[in-house]
Amino acid sequence: MGIEFRNVSKTYPDGTVAVSGFSFDVPSHRTVALVGSSGSGKTTLLRMVNRMVEPTEGSVLIDDRDVHELDRVSLRRRIGYVPQAGGLLPHRTVRDNIATVPVLNGVPRKAARVAADDLLDLVGLERSLSVRYPAQLSGGQQQRVAVARALAADPNILLMDEPFGAVDPIVRRELQDQLLGLQGELRKTIIIVTHDIDEAFRVADDVVVLRKGGVIAQSGSPQEILATPADAFVGQFVGADRSDRTLRRVTVDGTELIVDADDRPLGVLR
Repeated sequence: MGIEFRNVSKTYPDGTVAVSGFSFDVPSHRTVALVGSSGSGKTTLLRMVNRMVEPTEGSVLIDDRDVHELDRVSLRRRIGYVPQAGGLLPHRTVRDNIATVPVLNGVPRKAARVAADDLLDLVGLERSLSVRYPAQLSGGQQQRVAVARALAADPNILLMDEPFGAVDPIVRRELQDQLLGLQGELRKTIIIVTHDIDEAFRVADDVVVLRKGGVIAQSGSPQEILATPADAFVGQFVGADRSDRTLRRVTVDGTELIVDADDRPLGVLR
């Protein structure tokens, strides 16, 4: 399913302009990252898709149908959503957290629980964790459960709001790898919000760099943005001049290595 933002704006009652005149198409089966500093409107835009936020002006369309015409509850039940820090229900087991939406959609509880265990396999967790409660899990495990819950109703669209921001860098990398693997297998339409440009470049097919108020500074593939930043703002935001982005080849004992501007080795060239 493709998503189209058609000239959407959001102004809050106190006069704060969160988004102004944003237009962008998210193609089916692609991962698009919205990146920007605080106040860039990225989370507001994400939540317009499942109507957690209603635009003041403009429209959001899924497969050419305005989401405003759709029932809010049924819309949310068919869109996967991973909020910041997982948002798991603390009083429910892992299995019942994952089974929540399928049960609400009419799937028998027993069948939904069996499917939940299968989803634990998909996100790389032991089935023995299914009877635990969120507080008994590590941060990385909670995030994997949150992804499993978002996938439980087999949605075509997956919305992820800073999904890996609450875990340490090593676990964050593992979760990014997990997302890449899942997307390679499932081919969902994914919008991910992040303030981390390295994460955006790693997991997304297309990146949208936002200025304050949801103004697009540049959009394109990670390669395009890094190779040709649109202006100084984008160049600074993506760190185009960072030492770890300025790479060169060196030969050590007959082996070609890639090193950064500070001569730190980053990998072997094959």
